[in-house]
Amino acid sequence: MRNPLGPPLRRASVGALALAAIWAPGTARATAPAAPPSPEAPRIPFAERYHVVQRGGLTRAANASVSCRTALGLLAEPPCSAAREGRVPAVNGNFDMFYVDVDDDPNTYNSSRAEVRLPEGSQVTYARLYWGGNLLAGEHKPAKDDGRVLIAEPGGQYKELLADTVVGHRTEGGADAFQASAEITDLVRSSGSGLWTVGQVNVAMGRSGAGAWGGWTLVVAYRNPAEPLRTLALWDGFDSLDRAAEIRLNGLRIPRGAGGRVGLVAYNGDRGGTGDSLTYSLAGRAPTPLGDSADPADDVLNSTINDPDRVRARREPAYDNTLGYDSDVFDLGTGLAQGGDQLTFGLVSQRDAAWAGALFAAVDMQ
Repeated sequence: MRNPLGPPLRRASVGALALAAIWAPGTARATAPAAPPSPEAPRIPFAERYHVVQRGGLTRAANASVSCRTALGLLAEPPCSAAREGRVPAVNGNFDMFYVDVDDDPNTYNSSRAEVRLPEGSQVTYARLYWGGNLLAGEHKPAKDDGRVLIAEPGGQYKELLADTVVGHRTEGGADAFQASAEITDLVRSSGSGLWTVGQVNVAMGRSGAGAWGGWTLVVAYRNPAEPLRTLALWDGFDSLDRAAEIRLNGLRIPRGAGGRVGLVAYNGDRGGTGDSLTYSLAGRAPTPLGDSADPADDVLNSTINDPDRVRARREPAYDNTLGYDSDVFDLGTGLAQGGDQLTFGLVSQRDAAWAGALFAAVDMQ
């Protein structure tokens, strides 16, 4: 987290994550580990998880699992409310943090909901749930439960979901951070649009310099004959942004007039400072920073769940400031209009002790 009022985690660190990919028309490919994954690893380099060229797109649902506590008396209530509503540039280390719990199940200690929106006539071709957070705040949660969550489809009951790949787990800068993920294509294909609930994300509550933070994101790729031909790609890993890391896979050819979107999942970014940026570039061109009214170009890791759609997907709760969890989608605008190849995304943090978890993109093709 970045705490402008004190020194915890405020080190001069610079990290970068750059990604590009080779894509070709054909059957969708989900990239699996070559060998059975180990239970956890401190650093998981970013790698392609899935890509396909098809008519359709990507959508995502996301929400936070912890927020500031409002039940500590009148003196605590206004600052927390102002933080949640985005009226002040608050950071999680300044609050006593407690679980979000929207369900009616007394057996869950945290739960939140978010809407998957699929255009009419869509068929789900891939879906993966990511979840993660900080295990060390006022309390210290055991890591043995990192790879397990509960998930309920719209109108359904909770089902246990276990991570199907390496769990990232790294202790650094006063935090004990992790991310896990699992493919749930069949479940999303059969259940479709609506409010999905995720509970029992293994994150700590309380107050510390590092802060409590955590949440989940469901990324869904779909086929739809009414939409343009697009390259759909998903990368994931788990790496702190305190060092440079690059993955370069060349060969993508983007037609003139193309458009697209890119989404990012990251942990422990805070609102109200500068030094965090997400850029994209084509071969031989300078990087273009991404940003919008909710995510300034120099502070994209600012605790938001945001996208460029005119009508936003529903969330319960729908806090403006998620206090340490980012799941954002950006429109690439006219930056691809001249076409080109070797599309590269770069994520840089110069202030936050932040972790990158996933990046996904949908780009128009001929």
